[in-house]
Amino acid sequence: MLVMGGIVGAGIFANPSEVAHRVHTPFLILGVWVLGGFIAMCGAFIWAELATRLPGTGGQYLYLREAYHPAIAFIYGWGLLLVTQTGGMAAVAVIFASYFRGLTGLAWSDSALAAIVLLSLTAINCMGARVGSNVQSVLMLLKIVAIAALVVLGLAFGGGSLKSGPLLGEPVSFGLLKSIGGAMVPIAFAYGGWQTASFVAGEMRDARRDLSRGLLMGVAGVIALYLAVNVACLRVLGPVGLDATATPASNVMRIALGERGALWIAAGIAISTLGILSQSMLTTPRVYYAMARDGLFFKSVGKLSPGSRAPVVAILLQGFAAIIIACSGTYGEILNFEITVDFIFFGMTAAALFVFRRRQIGSEAAVYRAPGHPVTTIMFVLSCTGIVGSAIVSAPRNSAIALCIMLTAFPAYYCWSRFKRTDS
Repeated sequence: MLVMGGIVGAGIFANPSEVAHRVHTPFLILGVWVLGGFIAMCGAFIWAELATRLPGTGGQYLYLREAYHPAIAFIYGWGLLLVTQTGGMAAVAVIFASYFRGLTGLAWSDSALAAIVLLSLTAINCMGARVGSNVQSVLMLLKIVAIAALVVLGLAFGGGSLKSGPLLGEPVSFGLLKSIGGAMVPIAFAYGGWQTASFVAGEMRDARRDLSRGLLMGVAGVIALYLAVNVACLRVLGPVGLDATATPASNVMRIALGERGALWIAAGIAISTLGILSQSMLTTPRVYYAMARDGLFFKSVGKLSPGSRAPVVAILLQGFAAIIIACSGTYGEILNFEITVDFIFFGMTAAALFVFRRRQIGSEAAVYRAPGHPVTTIMFVLSCTGIVGSAIVSAPRNSAIALCIMLTAFPAYYCWSRFKRTDS
């Protein structure tokens, strides 16, 4: 549930049309979703082995620190707090608020509602990983129900066919490859998030067994859900209709059940956004906790609550940072360039598996070994490179801003490391 909850957000209800804007035949639309799922599964293989070799709290931060240098891990955590995670949470909270107002008619501002939901989830997760994971499981089940309703009704009421002319729609060319690369950017965003489950490995009873199984089963489950949603959208709207809308889920449900159906799916999207916020609030603060334990952040962030055994200060830090960003109303654009930063570190983390195997980090007897390594690992690293390149070509200005924010991590690391040496 943590793995699936980290992946399935509001994106699957909107991203099918984003993909259809770039590629225009059922074969290509479903094909790029399959390709994205294959890349995500390769990543799950890699993270499963990394998690069993180094099953401590912090996940990706821990892998980067041990494979390369504490500075690289710090830059990752810095970007997580300022670019990829907290800003994304703020934007998702605002999305939840807009749907919630539409459902209830409440006359509050989006910022106020976003702040309330972020504060509520912060308080829940301060009670400990068990309470937070129970809430996450319930929200994930509700998301699955909403997606299942969309799929079943779409297939039942869709009278169209997935066959529409040539498979590619145009000759093979650089332009077609560029379109496929562009389609992979929203798909990469839609499949992103499975790696955050590794952040709580240190709080699992048997991380070597449970995290590797959860990663593989969770990613496989999401691939099945995503393909089913796209098949339903294509059956009801067709490739042209899917390209023409920005709200494919609402359109499918409106055709199936009228305005009542559109209202129901709006409730489903609200629950989905709430679920992704809950998962982020549960998992990501463990990275800041690990940074503090390494002496690279405030000491208080590295302390556990005596009662809940949760990193309460780290959870509060992320929660209040997200609230500030959500209330500012200026951070929504962060979603346009977080892919650039995210997939740079995905590629570096995957490459860390070569380092781990060479140094024989972890007990070989208890390690889950990634199938197809080194071929699947190399393919994943190359895919990450291609996605970063596509994101830069698609939005060079936003990508440049993201990279500049990352560069500010270098002086910050220098200051923290100097302070650590002085303190010791």
